[in-house]
Amino acid sequence: MNRIVECIPNISEGRDRAKIDAIASVVETVPGVMLLDVDPGASTNRTVITFAGEPQAVADAAFLLIKKAAELIDMRTHKGEHPRQGATDVCPFVPVSGVTMEECVALAHSVGERVGRELDIPGYFYEYAAKNEERRNLANCRKGEYEALEKITTAEWKPDFGTNQVNETAKKAGVTTIGARDFLVAYNVNLNTTSTRRANAIAFDIREAGRVLNDPKTGKPMLDEQGEPVRQPGTLKSVKGIGWYIEEYGIAQLSLNLTNINITPVHVAFEESCAKAAQRGIRVTGSELVGLIPLQSLLDAADYFLRKQERSLGISDQEKIKIAVKSLGLDDLAPFRAEEKVIEYIIDRKLSGGKKLVDMNLTSFANETASESPAPGGGSISAYVAALGVSLGAMVANLSSHKRGWDDRWEEFSNWAQKGIDYQKKLMFLVDEDTRAFNKIMEAFGLPKNNDEEKKVRSAAIESASKYAMEIP
Repeated sequence: MNRIVECIPNISEGRDRAKIDAIASVVETVPGVMLLDVDPGASTNRTVITFAGEPQAVADAAFLLIKKAAELIDMRTHKGEHPRQGATDVCPFVPVSGVTMEECVALAHSVGERVGRELDIPGYFYEYAAKNEERRNLANCRKGEYEALEKITTAEWKPDFGTNQVNETAKKAGVTTIGARDFLVAYNVNLNTTSTRRANAIAFDIREAGRVLNDPKTGKPMLDEQGEPVRQPGTLKSVKGIGWYIEEYGIAQLSLNLTNINITPVHVAFEESCAKAAQRGIRVTGSELVGLIPLQSLLDAADYFLRKQERSLGISDQEKIKIAVKSLGLDDLAPFRAEEKVIEYIIDRKLSGGKKLVDMNLTSFANETASESPAPGGGSISAYVAALGVSLGAMVANLSSHKRGWDDRWEEFSNWAQKGIDYQKKLMFLVDEDTRAFNKIMEAFGLPKNNDEEKKVRSAAIESASKYAMEIP
């Protein structure tokens, strides 16, 4: 599956597991779609659902999810800590692999139009899918939340799709906001306080929008020449945030949305949270991820903290993840399981069916090679032997970087260790990919050849599979 789109609907139900499961389960009724994560929150009364797959399949699954959520969730009785205005509150599409942002915008528009046409649920397009600049910002679209439902009857906030009347459908389902965006990391920072007001103050220090300044004489918001509130910007770009109190944990948190992790990575948000909290006499005790995160974000965090310690960066991803988890305190509230949180791990596991040669122990791998099956073969074995060779080289570089008396050369040896680990990753990938390439050829030869059209398809499949196998050294 080379073309992958991720979809992350947030539904306004975080307490009734039966409803949550019923809504999430419709996703995998669509062939080519993988349900990656279901993350409910009791205090927020909200669940983040993540799935991925081929573009059109993901669009079809998103529509079914929105439909099921509208059937099972009644916004007239909904209460929760998180801002919300719809049964499916937001539904963003995110390009992951082989897909452009423009294609995700087209998906968002097609799903929104279908939701409006077939379900009559009102909604807006946001972020890259927005039809006007004011609606690009999700906070603007959701202003007033469900309690401001009447706004759909106004000219200014006429929905982009669905009904513009406060009818029974709108009252029950609320408003759904559908968009296309970059990969967003929902990230909460834990504080050793129960004060929502102080947590909010820290969030205002950090978030890009900052805070509205008040006139010291009147105490009212200061306005500029256009009559807009004057703001003091926060310190971090591409960060949205508020402070809240989470009853189930008994602490206040900073609830941050990192809307572009290339601009503000997770470790930068964490360090800035620590600094701003300390200025107010508050301590950060850890953090938590809501939903999934790209592997590179955790590796970048580990590299940041390793550099601060002048330690070698040339270590395995598994070791780096341990360092990132401990440095960011991601296990402060609950155990952190990378296999359930890292999007690449989940997709890879589902695509491989959970069976990979590199996950076998040495004895099982040797026995599998010796069996009557033609795969794994010479390519896989050669790749693994080469991986062991570069691993030895990385070991020597890592030992040298920590050698007493060579402290001023740690970075030089770290660079060599990193090169070794990079080669190791490529070679370990080829251990399984050589077998997959062989299996593709066998599958192609197994295609039917009963008529000219089938023969043509079979011949093209054999040619394509053979070319791919040749690309695997």
